Amino acid sequence: MKSTGIVRKIDSLGRMVLPSELRANFNIKEGDALEIFTNNDTIVLKKYTPSDIFTGEMDNLIEYRGKKVSVNTIKELARIAGLNVSESNTESNDMQ
Repeated sequence: MKSTGIVRKIDSLGRMVLPSELRANFNIKEGDALEIFTNNDTIVLKKYTPSDIFTGEMDNLIEYRGKKVSVNTIKELARIAGLNVSESNTESNDMQ
């Protein structure tokens, strides 16, 4: 890991301020979510990017019971389950 030389104290509520230089470098804006990882005695903050829980895909996500799943994964799971999956709603409407 690379040291920034920046030291911040934690307040009584467990908060700390990320310096504006770091927020700018990592494109972190007010309201952005940060993901927290640990490795032994190290805490790592990473800007949160929602992704499919199965594949890591980040496009066309749907939230189901608090988890993100991509449309492609849903289609693949449906096919595995033996369900007939159309590519769009308009195709199924045309067949009626």
